[in-house]
Amino acid sequence: MNDPIADNKEIKIISVTELNKLAKSLLENGIPKLWIEGEISNLARPASGHIYFSLKDESSQIRCAWFKQRQSINANNISNGTKMLALGKISLYQPRGEYQFIIEKMETAGEGDLKRKYEELKQKLFNEGLFESEKKLEIPKLPKKIGVITSPSGAAIRDVLSILKRRFPLLSIVIFPITVQGDNAAPDIDIALKNANLRADCDVLILTRGGGSLEDLWAFNEEIVARAIHASKIPIISAIGHETDTTIADFVSDVRAPTPSVAAEIASPDQSELFKLLKTMFGRIEHQTNQYINSKSQSMDWLSKRLTQSSPIVTVRKQIEISDNLRKLLFSSIDRNLYLYTKAVDNLRFRLNSSSPKLKIQKVISHLSEIQIKITTATKSSVTKLNSQLTTLGKTLDSLSPLKTLDRGYAVARDSKTKKIISNSEKVSINSQIDIKLAKGEIAAKVIERKD
Repeated sequence: MNDPIADNKEIKIISVTELNKLAKSLLENGIPKLWIEGEISNLARPASGHIYFSLKDESSQIRCAWFKQRQSINANNISNGTKMLALGKISLYQPRGEYQFIIEKMETAGEGDLKRKYEELKQKLFNEGLFESEKKLEIPKLPKKIGVITSPSGAAIRDVLSILKRRFPLLSIVIFPITVQGDNAAPDIDIALKNANLRADCDVLILTRGGGSLEDLWAFNEEIVARAIHASKIPIISAIGHETDTTIADFVSDVRAPTPSVAAEIASPDQSELFKLLKTMFGRIEHQTNQYINSKSQSMDWLSKRLTQSSPIVTVRKQIEISDNLRKLLFSSIDRNLYLYTKAVDNLRFRLNSSSPKLKIQKVISHLSEIQIKITTATKSSVTKLNSQLTTLGKTLDSLSPLKTLDRGYAVARDSKTKKIISNSEKVSINSQIDIKLAKGEIAAKVIERKD
């Protein structure tokens, strides 16, 4: 009988370690990265943070290792019996010579199809222009009523209501209850959006729900929801899932918020900021008003001085002064003429007494009588003329006198405090005190109504 060892003297002899190294190299280099599908079993979570389990189907299983540094956010959601998709590479655990699957990424079975559907719908709606920023509505800065479309029992509604109450308690809020996951969720959202638009009493809508898996959030990736959002005449703020989750609804909505709380902050004004803004605006208005009043007061003072200088009373007073000066000049001239005539008469009388001819005396007497008549006539004429001028000036002064205006039924209103004449009803405030000057006496009055 032949010895097999003796017949195979040329076959290389290696150690177990070398064999496992060779197998490991062949597995890792010969088989590319791939996806495998199976059900989780024998799940273990040691203190190291790594996760170990088996993926099995009807007839086989393979050991898997998901190291801590490779784990994603959904690592805590896996459990025994869960059907999963795993991305990774085949390797070999050298100490035991067991081959295993080293996982890089995991998804719930069926999630890949959902992602494919998500990307296809996203591209379709993008091509139709549903994501264009030019078509998005502006969120009002001071809404009166906000509509919230969400589950009435979820955490999202509590967060939204709490933020809205804190920021602006005067807001009116309408809740449109919906189911946020399951087969009925998408139709519910569509109906709620349409009802909100039919009511047309909300200034902005918040579409929100809490976090979850891709399947949990899928209602917000349905085409019926996307088109209902796009058709809305009311601006919509979406806050779906966690900050890392982005749904089709987020792309179509007018504004996307990372969380329900942020959505409430975007939709509502901050009352403290409004109070600060109002205070600043009132300060500016007060400053500008004071500047305007000061400017108009200076203009009024200037106009008042001009009016005083050109007043008819001042003009009449000047005319009276001129008339008085003329009268003085007239009487001075008359006195001078009388003096001269008297002196001439005295000279003539002296001469007459010196010569005493009777005829000359009669002539002189006759001449003196004529002179006296002329003087008297001239004096009377001058006095009459001056009296006529004075009468005319008096009538002019009387017609221009403010008191004469008051006699015709007019009145002059003054501010009781400042004593300034009131010429514009806008300068008078309600309940202020005024004094009304009449032709005879004054009236103290209180303003109860102002008419332009």
